[in-house]
Amino acid sequence: MTLPLTYSADVARARAEGAAIVALESTIITHGMPFPQNVETATRVEAEVRASGAVPATIAVMGGRIHIGLSPAELEALGQARDVAKLSRADLAACLALGRTGATTVAATMICARLAGIEVFATGGIGGVHRGAEASFDISADLRELAETPVTVVAAGAKAILDLPKTLEYLETLGVPVIAFGQDDFPAFWSRSSGLMAPLRMDSAADIASSHRMRGRLGLPGGQLVANPIPVTAEIPRAVIQPHIEGALAEAAARGIAAKAVTPFLLQRIFEATGGASLAANVALVLANARLASAIATELARRS
Repeated sequence: MTLPLTYSADVARARAEGAAIVALESTIITHGMPFPQNVETATRVEAEVRASGAVPATIAVMGGRIHIGLSPAELEALGQARDVAKLSRADLAACLALGRTGATTVAATMICARLAGIEVFATGGIGGVHRGAEASFDISADLRELAETPVTVVAAGAKAILDLPKTLEYLETLGVPVIAFGQDDFPAFWSRSSGLMAPLRMDSAADIASSHRMRGRLGLPGGQLVANPIPVTAEIPRAVIQPHIEGALAEAAARGIAAKAVTPFLLQRIFEATGGASLAANVALVLANARLASAIATELARRS
């Protein structure tokens, strides 16, 4: 049965030529920030991938099709769309079957990237184990996807609002390689260090590409998480951001905010508490992740 995949002209050409391609998620467009900043940011990230020698493939579900790469007009339309579903593994197929519009999270983007033969994906931060998960069982589907889908994901670690020690423990249990890029510490999204040691360290895109290929040769399932620290100039130190995180978490608990509503609420509160600095840092780290992902994708394309 033919897969419901629609490739942009740029991505189709890159596939035919065996060029480097980097997958990009679309929830940052539909759920991350308002229009027109969302489209402007997505366009900047795509431009960063191109400037780094790869082809960007922003992924979204539109009209019952998985779009692998969006035209400027499609990107603009998605940025202004209403009632867009936030898709993960559980609801991707339903959205397609019903012909609805959906933005892909980390998990759904990984699934779609694999279907399209794309091996590298750049995002901001992955989901993980939420605070209080021992009672709520709130654990992101991103972690299980990393254990099952063979895509290397470049992120600035897991979102700092999460329980990072438990997130690392869960990734270890699932057998997911967690590779800190250029440092020993596991980064914490807005901050370069979480105070936790990363299980693995690599200092070059070539080494990360070699590890990706070796996992394939060994027949190991799943992908790799590459934890790329935010650039020094854009960092919000952990001592500065942590009180804002704790305050936002306390407010969410007091108001009974739970499940999928938690992360957007916390990010908005932290944006307000930092006077917008958290959003500026978010953009900077996504751009840095796009550059590193492009370098890894280029290495993989060269070896193919």
